[in-house]
Amino acid sequence: MIKNEVKIRVLLVDDHPLVLDGIRSRIELDETIEVVGEGRNGEEALKLAVERKPDVVLMDISMPVMNGIESAGRFATELPDIKVLMLTMHDNREYITKVLNAGAKGYILKDVSSHEMIAAIQSVYEGKTYYSSGVTDILLNEGSKKEVPLTEREKTILCLLAEGNSNKHVARELDISVRTVETHRRNIKRKLNLKTSAGLVKYAIENGIVEL
Repeated sequence: MIKNEVKIRVLLVDDHPLVLDGIRSRIELDETIEVVGEGRNGEEALKLAVERKPDVVLMDISMPVMNGIESAGRFATELPDIKVLMLTMHDNREYITKVLNAGAKGYILKDVSSHEMIAAIQSVYEGKTYYSSGVTDILLNEGSKKEVPLTEREKTILCLLAEGNSNKHVARELDISVRTVETHRRNIKRKLNLKTSAGLVKYAIENGIVEL
């Protein structure tokens, strides 16, 4: 998973010092993770990210000055190589969909175990998406599923992409070229009027295309 003993550099962002202390103590139990800084709001997170160069930002939603949703959007635009993982107490559909549309790579609730928190950090670091079980239950169970305006081939590709697979892996799995996968990916985004990969994942979950 983490080769050559290179640790995952994590930036923590929450406006409650006690929460930050608790999160740090939980994740630093894992030898693959190193906390490189702590911020109190989204604005501080962006500044610290430039200085500390984290791999993953573990961030709350409700914060002063700049909240987590706005900050996630800024990260996606200005620092796209840094993965944002949301850790929050908000378990309602509105917050979840806003965060996914902003470009965050994962969404976990604050009541998750230390093991799951670490697993989520490792997953987004590896380029995958991660949603805690409580989050996927909300996305799957709330609201009716929409009709999917995609071809069967597009659904298959969307399913593979939503599971965190790269274009190259999808191409190999389906015995097609990487360029063909990229074309399908663009067409899917255009059809669904989506801008981000997180938006594709959200759509796939809501419409039962991918089982998580």
